[in-house]
Amino acid sequence: MDLELLTKQTLDIVRQASTFIQQEAALFSRDKIEYKDLNNLVSYVDKEAEKLLVAGLSAILPEASFITEEGTTGQEPNPTALNWIIDPLDGTTNFIHGIPVYCVSVGLARGKELLIGVIHEPSLDEMFYAWQGGGSWCNGKSISVSAVQLLQESLIATGFPYYKFEKQKRYMYLLEILMQKTHGIRRMGAAAVDLAYVAAGRFDGFYEYNLNSWDMAAGVLLIKEAGGTVTDFSGSDNYLFGGDIVAASGAHKELVEVILENF
Repeated sequence: MDLELLTKQTLDIVRQASTFIQQEAALFSRDKIEYKDLNNLVSYVDKEAEKLLVAGLSAILPEASFITEEGTTGQEPNPTALNWIIDPLDGTTNFIHGIPVYCVSVGLARGKELLIGVIHEPSLDEMFYAWQGGGSWCNGKSISVSAVQLLQESLIATGFPYYKFEKQKRYMYLLEILMQKTHGIRRMGAAAVDLAYVAAGRFDGFYEYNLNSWDMAAGVLLIKEAGGTVTDFSGSDNYLFGGDIVAASGAHKELVEVILENF
């Protein structure tokens, strides 16, 4: 498999989906919102963008299956197979409210081994991409994680829980601790964007729980290829299908230690 060529083909498909999303952003009305469950929003834009991605990716790699947020393929996911892992519109709530922080995220994995990652943020027209062994890139320029080594000098991103609130009190306590131990905490509202920004050295770290594989697959490869470290909250490698993630540059070990101690 020529991963560099496959990545270039994937970029074209992702850009088509992003173009559709931006066209619809100008016309979107909140009466078109659907609720999958509490605070978990979806729109026809998510679903149609996913269909565009699935059709295009099927054409360039017919042997791969799909793990998708909106389930438009009707497939039963097999996490051990060769899979495209897709979030057609990460940051749906931002999109619906007219906040320009959202993206298309596409990863290719064989089991838990990540092969390709592509994230396009259409509002800024920033295309982040990586393939295994090929480094990380944004709009044709090589990117790398920040050189920051200390948590106290780090700007950290996270996400706030919007369901499964049983861990909310512990999470808020952890947030309080990290506010005092870092340059600050940011909450963008799109995990894939956060991960891309870690890979580009804009954030020095990111942590969140209650995530799905499509939230993180592309971003994880971007960070690894950019020289960063990715684990779950316990410091092991059960993040892609485990639900929680810590991704950072030099302060990763210290960030994990604070999470273990306080969450």
